[in-house]
Amino acid sequence: MEYIKFIAGLTILVVSGKYLVQGGVSIARYFNISKLVIGLTVVAFGTSAPELIVSINAAVSGNPEIAFGNVVGSNITNIALILSFTALLIPIPVHKNSLRFDWPMMMLASVLLYVFILNDKLDWYEGATLFVLLLVYLFFLITKSEKEPETLGDVEKVKQLSLGVSLLLILISSAGLAFGADFLVDGASSIAESWGVSKRVISLTIVAIGTSAPELTASIIAALKKETDISIGNIIGSNIFNIMAVLGITSMIKSIPIDHIAFSFDIIWMIFLAILLFLFIYPFKTVFLNRAEGLLLLLAYIIYVSMVLFGFDFESISSSLSHLVSG
Repeated sequence: MEYIKFIAGLTILVVSGKYLVQGGVSIARYFNISKLVIGLTVVAFGTSAPELIVSINAAVSGNPEIAFGNVVGSNITNIALILSFTALLIPIPVHKNSLRFDWPMMMLASVLLYVFILNDKLDWYEGATLFVLLLVYLFFLITKSEKEPETLGDVEKVKQLSLGVSLLLILISSAGLAFGADFLVDGASSIAESWGVSKRVISLTIVAIGTSAPELTASIIAALKKETDISIGNIIGSNIFNIMAVLGITSMIKSIPIDHIAFSFDIIWMIFLAILLFLFIYPFKTVFLNRAEGLLLLLAYIIYVSMVLFGFDFESISSSLSHLVSG
């Protein structure tokens, strides 16, 4: 029964997230909002809505490991699985904004998150700090890009709907996200118990891959079609949004207790993968993430997941690292 609940919840989340984006973009177009603003707000929120609703549901229902692990695991999955699979199919072009603005912001968010959880809790004021920084960053991007041409493929591909249909889609999708998150969290908790593993392990692997499934599917399909508008910036932007909006909003609603000894290992891996990605995309000679680099990212993901699943001694390593960081 728990597997049916998990799969049903995941399916409802994926479908609801897709139609939430479609309805939101159509309404934004109806009111003549620019494609840039739509892409940075409506699309970004819609694609991260599954992670947001899952995390809120998990935190409120007393499953903080799922609330937190879902975000960290999704960020690891985005870089090491989605980008690696895509790069193995087709080299991914790197735009300068990914290096100049997006990547530094992702690193800032990741480091802040690590610092915030050292007291074993992500409190409301820390979540508010993350969310306000995100709003400032979005304002900066919108202001900076006002004079640049708007070529946001994700927005342009969404079919225009009438206002009534768009509102109905948003209403149904929002309800779907709520029900889907409830099913997924309940199913994941039961699976963790039946397998005899921690909710942390389930959230970092199965739940994270599940909530990242839309991005993974879209990236692979685009690569198979040889489309060149696959963007590393979109993946980095998703990671920024996951930390600063998903965890920011969730912790403002309910403080998230976190075992920083266990999760420090995962955040350090998240930061390590971000640094590895920077070394790959920095234009030493090329401006592409190539197949060899994609293969290395995939190898890093396999190593990480293997260590998580087979119970590597996280606590002793994380404890040593925490003592080192704290001086």
